[in-house]
Amino acid sequence: MNTAKKSFLTSILKDGEQYAGIILGKDGQPDQHIILLPGEAQPVNWKGAKEFASAAGGELPTRREQSLLYANLKEAFTPNWYWSGEQRESGSAWYQHFHNGYQGWRYPSDKCRAVAVRRIAI
Repeated sequence: MNTAKKSFLTSILKDGEQYAGIILGKDGQPDQHIILLPGEAQPVNWKGAKEFASAAGGELPTRREQSLLYANLKEAFTPNWYWSGEQRESGSAWYQHFHNGYQGWRYPSDKCRAVAVRRIAI
């Protein structure tokens, strides 16, 4: 790792966190650095997943962020289903499988794993 990258990561990462990469802003939103927080919740419903993420000091990742996590940090995940923070108009919530990258939706009462991310606007 080059010195500039190491210095940058040291300045933004806290213990146990992993840098996932940059998400480009859409619709006038800023670009953001995405940081995976340590720990995960094992099978919880969507409400429990959101509570876990909040207690960890972050939020559930968006579907775009989950794609970035899959691309750059797949090895940090159990090959299983993980909740996203996005809900469909029908009330179901989106999730991603970290074995094959598939995204789909489930009922909020179903159980999946959960991780939390934090974002740093660029």
